[in-house]
Amino acid sequence: MPRSHRRTILAATLAALVVGACGSAGSPARAVEAYLEALIRKDEIGAANLACADWEAQARAEALSFDAVEVQLEDVACQSGEASGESARVTCTGRILANYGTEDQEIDLSARAFRVVREAGQWLMCGYE
Repeated sequence: MPRSHRRTILAATLAALVVGACGSAGSPARAVEAYLEALIRKDEIGAANLACADWEAQARAEALSFDAVEVQLEDVACQSGEASGESARVTCTGRILANYGTEDQEIDLSARAFRVVREAGQWLMCGYE
């Protein structure tokens, strides 16, 4: 394969990754899904970056709360609900499964609604209802 084709393929791949990383700006539901994914990766910086300014400290704490456990998302799907200007309500189905060694804990995501706000043109997780 010629070098110019490799560069084109590499550039297209990088562009797709950048666009994919910005996906949380597209919809409130995707913002919550991205936030949940950051939590289970135990990525406190990622979770804080996906949170509104008022929720950043809580986002870091939530991500760190999973630090010593095995954790995974199961069957997660989120839908945007009520929206009012720069805020929206998101509901999800599925669960977070956390294993604390000999104890399993299941967090039912349908038991709460997520509050999402638009800051600087991006939808961000901003608490629970």
